Amino acid sequence: MHTVAVLALDGVIAFDLATPIEVFGRTRLPDGRAAYRVKVCALGGDVDAGAFTLRAPWDLSILDAADTIILPGLADPTAPLAPEILEALRRAADSGTRIASICVGAFTLAATGLLDGKRATTHWAAAELLAARHPLVDVDPAVLYVDNGQFLTSAGAAAGLDLCLHMIRSDHGSAVAADAARLSVMPLEREGGQAQFIVHERPPSAEMTSLDPLLRWMHENSRDDLTLDDLARRAGTSTRTLNRRFREQTGTTPLQWLHRVRIHQAQYLLETTTHSVDRIAAQVGFGSPTAFRDRFKRVVGTSPHSYRAAFRGSSATA
Repeated sequence: MHTVAVLALDGVIAFDLATPIEVFGRTRLPDGRAAYRVKVCALGGDVDAGAFTLRAPWDLSILDAADTIILPGLADPTAPLAPEILEALRRAADSGTRIASICVGAFTLAATGLLDGKRATTHWAAAELLAARHPLVDVDPAVLYVDNGQFLTSAGAAAGLDLCLHMIRSDHGSAVAADAARLSVMPLEREGGQAQFIVHERPPSAEMTSLDPLLRWMHENSRDDLTLDDLARRAGTSTRTLNRRFREQTGTTPLQWLHRVRIHQAQYLLETTTHSVDRIAAQVGFGSPTAFRDRFKRVVGTSPHSYRAAFRGSSATA
């Protein structure tokens, strides 16, 4: 059974700690067996969790036997870490253990040096600080999570749910992950990223909600050959104004948003059907299979064929 070790350090944020315990701990395989064994560990003794104190059942030695290590955020993410913790995490990384952080737990992971040269994220409010303290880390404050393969990072606390579900889908496929998502009353994959939550210098105006009808229409008609002019006409505005409003509200452009909708639809079809990649490209609105493959790899980070091999559940139909 896959063992998930959750590291509890002084100042641990209770929400971040509980998220992986509950999500992984409640996940079941199609035959009803538990998918994960979750173990909470600490350096030793009582752990100060702010509103309460906890005592973890396991010490750092469990990290050597874990398949996945989760690093919850800390109330003071810049607090120095004990050498034993850094050593244990690096040793686990050397053995190939998957290590993921939730929210400002990215600071703990970055302190090991394991994120140097890699893309990562954290809560948008802490992204600038993370980048300043760890300049070798490519900090992206606009996404919900980043998967580098062995090392994964997530944004604010709720994005920890997204990351846990993503790992479950990577481990056991969409059907198991969908069940876990339902138990958490979460969509298996949320649209957009952190950009929609970032506080800008100017407060939002009334127009900040004006895109909702257009976004719904774009989602419903994403298979059509839509141009920026088509979208602007639908919104009753100029292309320049439409681009500005999209940047303010979604952190991206209208066409990039449309492409992501199409890619999300393609991911679902790759996971749940045996349709050919070329057929799926046409179904979701791409003019050519080559354009679809290029865009899919840019957005998802892998090819449609590789994605299907990793994520298609056993319930796929022709």
